[in-house]
Formats: sequence, C-alpha cells, structure tokens
Amino acid sequence: MRSRLLVVTLFLMGLLAAGLGVPLAVATAQREQLAVFADRLSDTVYFASIAERPLTEDDAGALTRFAAELARHDDVYGIAVLLVGEDGRTLAASRPDPPLLDEQAAERVRLALAARGSQPYPLILPWDDSAMVLAEPVLVDGEARGAVVTVSPTAGLRTAELRVWSLLAAAVALALGVGALVALPVTRWILRPVERLDEGMGRVAAAVLAGGTAEPVSDGTGPPELRRLTASFDRMAATVTQALAAQRAFVADASHQLRNPLTALRLRLSNLEGHVDEVAVEDQIAALEEAERLSTLLDGLLALARAERTLTVQRVDVDAGVEDRLDAWRPLAEHSGLRLVRSGARGLTAGAAAGGIEALLDAVLDNAVKFSEPGGTITVCTAAVDGIVEITVRDTGPGLPPDELERATDRFWRSPGQHNVEGSGLGLAIAARTAELAGGDLRLELPDGGGLLVRARLPRVP
Repeated sequence: MRSRLLVVTLFLMGLLAAGLGVPLAVATAQREQLAVFADRLSDTVYFASIAERPLTEDDAGALTRFAAELARHDDVYGIAVLLVGEDGRTLAASRPDPPLLDEQAAERVRLALAARGSQPYPLILPWDDSAMVLAEPVLVDGEARGAVVTVSPTAGLRTAELRVWSLLAAAVALALGVGALVALPVTRWILRPVERLDEGMGRVAAAVLAGGTAEPVSDGTGPPELRRLTASFDRMAATVTQALAAQRAFVADASHQLRNPLTALRLRLSNLEGHVDEVAVEDQIAALEEAERLSTLLDGLLALARAERTLTVQRVDVDAGVEDRLDAWRPLAEHSGLRLVRSGARGLTAGAAAGGIEALLDAVLDNAVKFSEPGGTITVCTAAVDGIVEITVRDTGPGLPPDELERATDRFWRSPGQHNVEGSGLGLAIAARTAELAGGDLRLELPDGGGLLVRARLPRVP
C-alpha cells in the first residue's frame, strides 16, 4: 500500500512538473527561434533592398559584385544566400553549389515572387534538422522582379533548444527525487495506522473469536483522523470481545447450573415410579421424556460452547481421531443393526483444534445412527484433495429434501419430517462450527442411491 501511494504521488508530481515544464520549454524555444528569425529576416530584407540595382541594370559586373558580397556574408556567418529571378532561376549565389530547396522552401520562394514577405517559421524541434529558409521579394515600382533567399542552418538553434530541454528534464528529475525523499517519510507516517489496522485485523479477529484480549491497533501515530479511526477500532474490538465472552459464559454457566437441578429432577421422577396413581403414570412418563430432552439440549449447548471457545489450530492425526470415534460408536451402531465401516486414504494430518475431529465426528455420527434404518451402512471415508483433507460420513437413511440442505447446519433447526426423532438440532451446527474455526467448512450432499453425505473439509498439514 505504501509503495502504491508513493508511486501515485510521484506520478502526480511528474504530471505537475510536465504540465509546467513542457509549456516553459516550448515558450523558451519559440522565443529563441523568434530571435533567430528576426535576425535572419533583417539580413534577407537588407539583401533584397540592395539587389534592386543588379537585378534591373543590364550589367553582368553588378551581379558579380553582388554575388561576391553574398559570398563574404556566407563565409562569415555560414548562411547561404540566393538571388532568383522572376522565372525562379538562380541569378547569383553565395556558393558555387547552392543548397537544394525542399517543397516547403520552394513554396516560400513562390510567395516572395508574388510580392509577399516571409511569415514566422513554425517551431523547429530538436530532432528536426531542416534549414530555416526565408525569402523576401525584390520590389521594383511595387512589383516583384525577383527574390532573395537565405538558407540558415539550425544546428545552433537546435543545440540551444536541446540544452533547455535537458535542463528542464534535469530539473524535473531533481524535483521528483527531492519529492520522493520528502514523500517517503510522509507516506510512511500517513499509512502507518492503516498498515497496523490491516495487519492487526486478523489477530484481532482471532482474539475475538477465541474470547481473548485483542491486541491494540492504535499506537498514537499518524494523522489525527486515522488515529481516531484506529482508536475507534480498538474500542469496537474490545466491545465485541466482551460481548462474545459474556455470551459464551452465559451459555456455559447456564448449562452447568441447570445440569444439577435437572439431574435431581430426573431422579425424583424416576423414584416416583410405582408410587403414582394409574391415571398419572402417563404424565410421569411424559415428564421423564421432557427431562431427558432438556438434558440432551444442555449437552448440545455445552458442546457448542466448547466448540466456539476452542480456536487454537494445531497439527492433528486424522487416523487417530477417526479410529477413536469409530471404536466408540461401533457398539451403538451394531446394537441398532448398522454396519460402521472405514475407507479411504490413511496417514493424513490436518489442521484442527485439539479434539476437533472427534467432536465433529461425534455430531455427524450421532445423526447418522439416529436416522439410518436397521440393516444400513454408515461409511466414513478420508481423502486428500488439493491440499485439503476431506472426511465424509455417508449414511443410508432417508436423507433431506434438497431445499433443506442449506438450513441443516443452523442452530436448533430440525427437519419438519423428523420431529419424532430425538435430538436438539445442534449436532450439525457444532460440526460446521468446528470445521469453520479450523479454517475449513462442512457441506451436505445427496449422493446417488439415497441417504445423506456430510463432507467436512479441513486444511491439510504435511
């Protein structure tokens, strides 16, 4: 971010320097060229004024003397001078081999023979090596009887112009260098709070989710507006941390505090067996069932609180967690007439919280055992796919309608067609939260052949 802002700042400074420097360079070049043009124009007008007599008198000696004067001027200043007649033929020249005129110069000669003077020359750029050609008419009684043409080299003008451009370029480069030296500490000072905010976002999020204390982002440096922003972020992080900690503490404390009275209530209801009237037996049984359901719900709340409170991700052995849960659930599965099998790759390690794989499988296998009919099979498969460890649990139960797959991991949600099955609606929510806190996710799919497939994806750790 800092480098991008510095580049943008230097780019804007470069645009500003170019916007000021280019017009200045052009104006300087035009001024220098106009001075040269005026000097050459005065010479051309002078020779046009003294060319009237040798052009009108039928005297070859006058043309020879005029040509000698042109040659002396050429020797001193290096400017070729030509005298052309009305028909465009060269009558006198400062050099034995007069320079050839290009189309633009020939057009100026034609204009001079039409009694029109030289117009200001367009800007000659440093890479344009063409000569400056001026043509002035030789007027006799108001009519053009010929024209004097001066061909001036532009090397000196282009060198001076290039020198000005180079000085301006050096000034721009120096300004950019000084600007970079000034902008770098200023940019660092401006962006330091933003960088700390960006770097601390992940740490703060992890601390908030873990219920710990968020490391402050503000260090009291930077512009006042950004200092206020970082201070507000620290206050927000502290507020969110306290709110989540209070929520988790309430769930955990309420579950623990209710467990003992609930256990005593179940014992008292059980002790009433055989001591109640026959008309109240059904009410006693219903009360025991409600107490059992409430106990299951409290167990789910405690498991969810533990899942949300555990955030330290470490390298765990997938095989050990899977085999441990298979051994624990196999007796219940066999008692229910179900086969519990394992397939897939072995020797995998993944990133998860301590006991995270066991908690995830407990929640998913509990659902699979409850909803599978006797004689069915529950298959637990492990695989490694593109740096991800996948743990899938497939049962042979009734599955879920496709429109209910998204809601199945919501807390306390139960399918309308399965309210007659015991449960709290927290199992898949606990599994999804466990996978999410480890950096993975949980997906529910409807495989071919029926049943439900729960796919847990965890980051693979070599």
